[in-house]
Amino acid sequence: MSAGIRLHCITKRMRFSLALCLTYGCLAQTIEVREAPLLTMPARVDSNSPAFWLNGQFHLLNSTGGEAPVLSSGTDQFRLRSNTRVRLAKQQIWPMWIEAVWVDPTGVVLGWYHQEHEWLCGAQRPAQPHIGAAISHDGGKTFFDSGVVLSSPDPVRCSSMNGYFAGGHGDFSVILDRDRKFFYFLFSNYGGVVQSQGVSIARMAYGDRFKPVGNVWKYRGGSWHEPGVGGRSTPIFPAAVGWQREETDSFWGPSVHWNSYLEKFVVLMNRSCCSSGFPQEGIYASFNADIGDPAGWSKPTKILDDTGWYPQVLGMGRAGTDRVAGEQARLYIYGESRWRLVFRKSAE
Repeated sequence: MSAGIRLHCITKRMRFSLALCLTYGCLAQTIEVREAPLLTMPARVDSNSPAFWLNGQFHLLNSTGGEAPVLSSGTDQFRLRSNTRVRLAKQQIWPMWIEAVWVDPTGVVLGWYHQEHEWLCGAQRPAQPHIGAAISHDGGKTFFDSGVVLSSPDPVRCSSMNGYFAGGHGDFSVILDRDRKFFYFLFSNYGGVVQSQGVSIARMAYGDRFKPVGNVWKYRGGSWHEPGVGGRSTPIFPAAVGWQREETDSFWGPSVHWNSYLEKFVVLMNRSCCSSGFPQEGIYASFNADIGDPAGWSKPTKILDDTGWYPQVLGMGRAGTDRVAGEQARLYIYGESRWRLVFRKSAE
């Protein structure tokens, strides 16, 4: 293989050896995917499942949309015991999935949700999702809806062939940058012209975290000036074939974390290809040293064949969550972990 680092992804079924080089040089990291004893999240899963530490306890939120999310807690991800239904004070009646959280230094838990407007096309599907913010003052047991922060400017397309969405923004994750200046949203855009579809990015200033509505700004054409509600965006991982086509070919469902061992941001994504109904071709990884640089992501590279929706990590150790991991982490897909990720620097 030519000069370039290799991403090694090893299971009993497969071995990938893939070069990841950018025009300015080669990325200095590898990932090994190793089989591990089965771990199952304590409640049903139909989205990213955010985690957080509070008062020395590890907490995990699982959502299905049709029911209130479930909050579990314990000493770590391997010992989750108590499960309680989260109380949601919604502004709208639509189903809500909590997909990202962050704990403020004051102990307040900030959350962000995926919510779907249904019955827009005369039946439950296809729906149109948007992304909103919520806040909890009791450790995640109750969330109050702050309102929508990311929505699409494009009209509903009831003829969309993907089986789920007639456009909209959703299936996302949120992370704070290393300088604590901005929260970054990596989200799936399912609508508009094909050139705008795929995985896009937006940001909100840290100082606006308690007043998020109207303060999230999308990245478009080299700047962050498009409003989160109704603005347009330039995808950082563009769709090859749009979501309105039966043969959709697009990344979606980004789950981003800071890898303290690599000192890079790592995003895991699904790739849907190439027929209707969200069939999954595989799970992909990409790296970026500076999340504030939308052009800095490496070319996405497959780490696993089709194994289901919603890939994410849960970092191990006292700081590990879905947003922070170190040299090793558990890989979860649709609420189950059969794999351990080992992150390596190229010199190793």
